[in-house]
Amino acid sequence: MEQKKLRVSLLEKEYWWGGRVADGTLMPYAPTEFQMDLSEDLGGNQACPLLLSNRGRYVWSEQPFSFRIDHSELVVEGQYDGELNFGQQGSTLREVYQYVSLTFFSSTGDLPAPLLFTAPQYNLWIEMLYQPTQEKVLKYAEKVLSEGLPVGVIMIDDNWHESYGTWEFHSGRFPDPKAMADQLHQMGFQLMLWVCPLVSPDSLIFRQLESTGMLLGDHNGQTVIRHWWNGYSAVLDCTNPDTVKWLRTQLNSLQERYGVDGFKFDAGDLFSYDSTDRSYLPSTKNEQCEAWAHIGLEYSLNEYRACWKMAGQPLVQRLMDKHHSWNENGLASLIPCGLAQGLMGYAYTCPDMIGGGEYIHFTANADSLDQELFVRYAQCSALFPMMQFSAAPWRVLDQKHASLCYEAARLHADYAAEIMKLAEHAAATGEPILRHMAYVFPEENFENVTDQFMLGDEVLVAPVLEKGALSRTVSFPEGNWLGDDGKIVFGPCAISIKAPLERLPRYRRTD
Repeated sequence: MEQKKLRVSLLEKEYWWGGRVADGTLMPYAPTEFQMDLSEDLGGNQACPLLLSNRGRYVWSEQPFSFRIDHSELVVEGQYDGELNFGQQGSTLREVYQYVSLTFFSSTGDLPAPLLFTAPQYNLWIEMLYQPTQEKVLKYAEKVLSEGLPVGVIMIDDNWHESYGTWEFHSGRFPDPKAMADQLHQMGFQLMLWVCPLVSPDSLIFRQLESTGMLLGDHNGQTVIRHWWNGYSAVLDCTNPDTVKWLRTQLNSLQERYGVDGFKFDAGDLFSYDSTDRSYLPSTKNEQCEAWAHIGLEYSLNEYRACWKMAGQPLVQRLMDKHHSWNENGLASLIPCGLAQGLMGYAYTCPDMIGGGEYIHFTANADSLDQELFVRYAQCSALFPMMQFSAAPWRVLDQKHASLCYEAARLHADYAAEIMKLAEHAAATGEPILRHMAYVFPEENFENVTDQFMLGDEVLVAPVLEKGALSRTVSFPEGNWLGDDGKIVFGPCAISIKAPLERLPRYRRTD
């Protein structure tokens, strides 16, 4: 493959986005120094071989590339089978995004399942960790109802199953999964199960698969055993059509026999693969990650965390696991990373679990959880396209703080019709649902405003992101903005507004 290098002199007041969603807190990149290699590490989240600027310029490649910005110049380089595309379309972030979306990753017209947008999701990871049981799942669901929360999707996370790769309910923990699913459906819930592209070594399924070519081999042809967060496992080769058929047969069986509605597809990170691996189709680490993501396209009820080049596809893309903290590894990262998702073509975004889903950090703080942080997490998530609970508010919060989280959940449900309309628009056009201020208002110098966002073009959302804050500064574009407090703000301006703990500041354009 040919080595290529592109050098782009930065224009005055030019800002760039793209690469890895995990770097959203560092975007826009210019004029700061930044460098990244998209073939080495996707940062545990989505990524795309795309860079685009507020001056209408873009870089796209079908292959991963490395890039760096050093105040005055953007340098892109790597190995390419095809072209390294650089150009200009229009003069704004919106104009160039619309062009690259239509040209390089046009939307399919399909959507993930509507319930993922219209009601909160309930992921049982933090609440149950590696010990989910049928009894615990049903008690959680019943409590959602008794607390008056909207009914939504319930996700049973890791360890509902036998060994990895044996996607069958563990008979000790789930003695009657069909009855459980039926009961959840009667309550109004839909059911998702966690799965991954890994197979426990020395298990029966491992012995059955090892001679079939469905598992990755190393450069010597020996079955690969890779270390990941749950130990050591073999890795499915998802470039092999037989692997795809085998896995989908297992998943479809779960749907047919028990009434499972969909799946959370975890892992698929680049560290599970190596450039020297032997596979059915010669593939890079990124291509293996992409092949894993294609599995989920058959299921409208889905979720991914690690993805490569799946922009425009009807897949839910959750932000990576966040800390139970206010800083850039926690609450402060939700908006900038959500904005980055939208600008890379991942419109169907879900913030991480309310309160933080990185379980090591969460459990380390289990005796001193910040109730104010929980409320602000819920409020920040409420007007994202999706929101997701995990740790049970009724268990970890007092009545006051739990009630405020429930208000945020009901607010999301109140906006369900508007969010669904924007999701349908995204499916038709590729446009983000959650939009950067600079995307909607290109002439008003909002490039560095990353602590507020637009839901579509009409609703400005400005969550409180600092501990103890009872007010915050909001940047308003030109026009008249009617607040949730009944007051009208006449923009353009940047003013301090009151934001007590019970308030999520939001404004609708009225002119």
